[in-house]
Amino acid sequence: MAILLKHTCDPAQAEDGARVLVDQKRPRGVAKDSLRLNGWLPVLAPSDALMQWFGESPARWRSFRGKYLAELCNEKAVEALNKLEAIAASEKQMTLLTSEEDQEHSHARILRDLLEGVKKPPATSGPARAAASGRIRARRPR
Repeated sequence: MAILLKHTCDPAQAEDGARVLVDQKRPRGVAKDSLRLNGWLPVLAPSDALMQWFGESPARWRSFRGKYLAELCNEKAVEALNKLEAIAASEKQMTLLTSEEDQEHSHARILRDLLEGVKKPPATSGPARAAASGRIRARRPR
């Protein structure tokens, strides 16, 4: 199954498959009917504070990604992620819609990565974390 990312102003096309809006608000100046939505999951949008901090700055992308994933760790977001996964499983193709200009540095990309199984290792792993917890000794350079 392929997952596309599109801007909300891009016209709907047959090859889009299921179209799901993942922003908090419906875009201004775009008729609801023209979006041809199969779903709208505003719970999956980043908080206003996080978006203001990020400011679509590629230099903050890695930090944004981690903070956004942390925001998705609540009951409502998990339910919405399950709905999104169900839509993805029932369709050959799905398009995530967002009003973000930079699709490759947007929360929609992170959602696509989650659905496609691209996950970052948990922060609780690795030798530095183990050393910090006292389970193993950190190696000192010789």
